[in-house]
Amino acid sequence: MALILTLIETALSVYTFMILGRIVLSWVPLRSGTLPYRVYVVLYDATEPYLRLFRSWLPVVRMGNAALDLSPIAGVAVLVLAARIVAAL
Repeated sequence: MALILTLIETALSVYTFMILGRIVLSWVPLRSGTLPYRVYVVLYDATEPYLRLFRSWLPVVRMGNAALDLSPIAGVAVLVLAARIVAAL
């Protein structure tokens, strides 16, 4: 049972880092065909379905011409909470 809980906790941590990597790469200018672009596409494809759940009920904050998407913050918060619950078991 401890092995299963450790695997779940590790998977939650890896997914959290994938979301954080996506956030960091979204700040970098990316060109199609480069390695950072390919990494971003993989991270985007892996995390978008999860983040879309939060985006459906969280507003996008507008600041002048820029928009702040709060879904990654909520997504990471839920993953951290879930990891802590699993760790407590």
